[in-house]
Amino acid sequence: MTEFEFVKSSHSSSGGECVEIALNIPDTVAIRDSKHPDAGTIRLTSPAWEALLPHLQD
Repeated sequence: MTEFEFVKSSHSSSGGECVEIALNIPDTVAIRDSKHPDAGTIRLTSPAWEALLPHLQD
């Protein structure tokens, strides 16, 4: 299986609130806390990610 390629969100603050996402696997969005990458990863389908985004924006 291909490894997730995580990138830090542009909305992450310098105060330690760091979220990383990976979009390199087709039809999958992976989300994790960059401070604790071994704590687990949330995996969503692309439609679930699209449905979640409006609830995350300021």
